[in-house]
Amino acid sequence: VQLVESGGGLVQPGGSLRLSCAASGFTVMSSMMKWARQVPGKGLEWVSLISSRGVTWYADSVKGRFTISRDSAKNTGDLQMNNLKPEDTGVYYCEVGSNRGQGTQVTVSS
Repeated sequence: VQLVESGGGLVQPGGSLRLSCAASGFTVMSSMMKWARQVPGKGLEWVSLISSRGVTWYADSVKGRFTISRDSAKNTGDLQMNNLKPEDTGVYYCEVGSNRGQGTQVTVSS
């Protein structure tokens, strides 16, 4: 099982990024996938998840701005992030079961 995140970068406040989590060794459509972020000096914050049945959950801090989805053709999980704020800065990880990717850095700054 392997997870590889991509799509991070530097964006201005109000901008958008789309993170992708490429999975191998299992099918994303049959798994619960979670996204979390690590901010320096703070603990890991859960941002969103999507269950195997497609039920979604979002942290209050991102609700209405982030959208989680899965792509069966690509076997990826995606996190569309709109109207980004400086406080969204951090390393974003995708997680399935006990497996976590290496993370992708998101920096929101003018």
